Amino acid sequence: MKTVCLYFEIHQNIHLKRYRFFDIGTDHYYYDDYENERSIQETAERSYVPALQALLEMSERYGSYFKCAISLSGSAIELLERYAPQVLDLLTQLNETGCVEFLAEPYSHGFSSMTNRETFREEVKRLCKKIKTLFGKEPKIFRNSCLIYSDEIGAEVADMGFKGMLAEGAKHVLGWKSPHFVYHCARNPKLKLLLRDHSLSEDISFRFNDSSWSEYPLFADTYAKWIADLPEEDQVVNIFMELCALGIFQPLSSNILEFMKSLPEQLKERGVVFSTPSEICSKMKSTGELNVPYPTSWVDEERDLSPWLGNDMQREALEKLYSVADRVRICNDKRLKQDYDYLQASNNFRFMSTKANSYGGYRGIYDSPYDAFTNFMNILGDFNSRINNLYPEFDNEELNSLLTTIKNQDEELERKDKEIEKLQHLLGQLEEMEGGFAKAETPAAPKPAAKKAAPKAKAEPKAKAEPAKKPAAKKAAPKAKAEPKAKAEPAKKPAAKKTAAKKATSKKK
Repeated sequence: MKTVCLYFEIHQNIHLKRYRFFDIGTDHYYYDDYENERSIQETAERSYVPALQALLEMSERYGSYFKCAISLSGSAIELLERYAPQVLDLLTQLNETGCVEFLAEPYSHGFSSMTNRETFREEVKRLCKKIKTLFGKEPKIFRNSCLIYSDEIGAEVADMGFKGMLAEGAKHVLGWKSPHFVYHCARNPKLKLLLRDHSLSEDISFRFNDSSWSEYPLFADTYAKWIADLPEEDQVVNIFMELCALGIFQPLSSNILEFMKSLPEQLKERGVVFSTPSEICSKMKSTGELNVPYPTSWVDEERDLSPWLGNDMQREALEKLYSVADRVRICNDKRLKQDYDYLQASNNFRFMSTKANSYGGYRGIYDSPYDAFTNFMNILGDFNSRINNLYPEFDNEELNSLLTTIKNQDEELERKDKEIEKLQHLLGQLEEMEGGFAKAETPAAPKPAAKKAAPKAKAEPKAKAEPAKKPAAKKAAPKAKAEPKAKAEPAKKPAAKKTAAKKATSKKK
């Protein structure tokens, strides 16, 4: 039986403001608040709210049959909390239906997975904690920024305890293989991989409203037939896209939401089911390892890192940004840490791309990739000077020594946290056992006797009042005791009369 894994990404870039060279050292606020508020509210109104309402309607209509997965970046959560809390309310309602699974990813939606191991781990932990706070669930499946994956990243994700990871079904990696199977990481077979079917995914997210497309207009029954007609041995069809594809990339006027609402019914008629990533990783076995020596992504035709690291400007900006990663991680300045999250976001590097087809020509406030690079490097110059002012006396040896100490402390805290979790689990089991013993002993417990004793306890106050009501108490007592005798008297009286009659007869004789 085929299963569809439907996944949506929610990420919003923090827009940077125009920052001149002469602002360095004098202005430490880097953001365009007006544009941030306008863009997230517009996205919420045009996409997130109607799309989530459609998912809610689908979950109510199809019950446990319909399932999906969603991941949110930390920057998106912060923007939604500030400017569009109604989106988080809808996500909470969707979570309560039980049809959605929330995934983990780096908090900043940046590239720490390729540049700094400790920063990467810290970001993922922070996002998992945030998701648990919002929705009460601990993510078990990982999804990296821009679906970036490699063998090295997969091994790191497996070490963090995740049982599965989403990745791109890139042709140059798969070769003759199909993305419709479950694979595992080449360096750690415990980590299962779910590969995106980019063709079926982009039929919805990119081509749905393209009138020049040979399949336009696309209907739900046609799309469901494509999935059902796949080879019988194909196990899973992973359809991954950004949530804003429903309403932004494909406008609501294209009937994209009506298409999505009809899709479950059409798939159900053809014997295709929905599953969450966790369910697939738990139930399905891997068909083999997948070797990915170089990072892949879900962007552009090449499916590599060229949209963000394809030119010298992008690589220089990335190197300078992560050169202070260790110092940011050990500092206690919340404002600096938040700035670092926002500066890491992948979109900041995408604006610097010189690829002709990258990002559909959208560059935000910038006129060119060089303009984007200049603005970002001015901000980064001010940010790095703030970091250097915090730790001016540190040389490499001192910094490395401090980082080693902090690393050891973090590892010790992790071990203690795991021990606490084990103890809490053991305590929960003991409490369950005690509850079971208590239920087993319930029949032997003198509960009925306690109920009968209750009237006696209430009668004690009357016993204290005996000096004033002794006669009444005495009269009441015989009546209570005489009641059984009164019932027996009718049987004894006839016997007494017969005895008297016998005596009278003997006298006459």
